[in-house]
Amino acid sequence: MPQHDSPAAATAAPGHPPPARPEPDGSAPGPRPLDIRATDQELLAARLVPLRRPGQWISAAVLLVLFAMLVHTVVTNPRFQWHVVGHYFLRASILHGLELTLWLTGAVMASGYLLGIGVAAMRLSRNPVLRSLSFGYVWLVRSVPPLVQLLFWYELASLYPRLSVGVPFGPEFAGVRTAHLFSGILAAYVGLTLDVAALSAEIVRGGILSVDPGQREAARALGLSEGRIFRRIVLPQAMPAIIPSSGNLLIGMLKATSIVSVIAVQDLLYSSQLIYNQNFLIMPLLLVATLWYVILTTLLSIGQFYVERFYARGSDRGAGKPPRGFWQVTRSNIPLFGPARSAAVGL
Repeated sequence: MPQHDSPAAATAAPGHPPPARPEPDGSAPGPRPLDIRATDQELLAARLVPLRRPGQWISAAVLLVLFAMLVHTVVTNPRFQWHVVGHYFLRASILHGLELTLWLTGAVMASGYLLGIGVAAMRLSRNPVLRSLSFGYVWLVRSVPPLVQLLFWYELASLYPRLSVGVPFGPEFAGVRTAHLFSGILAAYVGLTLDVAALSAEIVRGGILSVDPGQREAARALGLSEGRIFRRIVLPQAMPAIIPSSGNLLIGMLKATSIVSVIAVQDLLYSSQLIYNQNFLIMPLLLVATLWYVILTTLLSIGQFYVERFYARGSDRGAGKPPRGFWQVTRSNIPLFGPARSAAVGL
């Protein structure tokens, strides 16, 4: 227990500094040290007032008004013909085009990523020939627009009427006419797959390069094999860098499949075009395709969010913060419900 020098000090009120004692020569007491001034307790007990942000509130109000005006004009404008949109939204031909769009997206992403992983391994190889060939492939494919690639593969018969398999510069064993081989769907599949392979190769290569080389050196010092090092050490640390870009590539590819309508592949957009070419209801049918794309991209975005959170769980634990949910992240990106709302609650 602390010892008091005087009864006055012992009877001092809790939470307040003891009264100042006179100087030995009888003069008035001098100023008290800063850490025991009564005003410090008042400052520590004072309520913190958050910074006012009137500009944020004004901008949020203006945006809400503009958004309300946009919703009002979209809902009340009879030219949108929402009853026609509802009539064709679940039409069999539309659902068939939607099915082809989903199949093409899944097939292109799966095969493109498998090819892209191989190209990324070639880019990271010590063999200069493999590095040069993979770099040339990525450079060429990324330089040509996807639509041009589709048209090139669709019109491949004009350059190579026949493809054959045999001994190089020798006899041929089998052959096929490209006019019968490269249909619209196959041309779309090949062209989009090659494009995804080039983009995914750079995504995978960047994710692997983001891992500290010292991780591999330490694993080799422990006697781990290269395959085990890649599976258990390199890949888990590279995934947080690969997943966001891969999710964006998947969503972009879902929307990019709409360009296959140029070569008469009956995807979602082309199915809508076939209908409005007959009834001339262009805007309602375009809205049908747009709503389906919005629904699909929203579902993919939600899935990407949870996959990113799964691979980032280690960093969240390291920071001592629990992972935020999807709606919490969404609210934090809306000015009215994010920082501005937090400031209002603290007032």
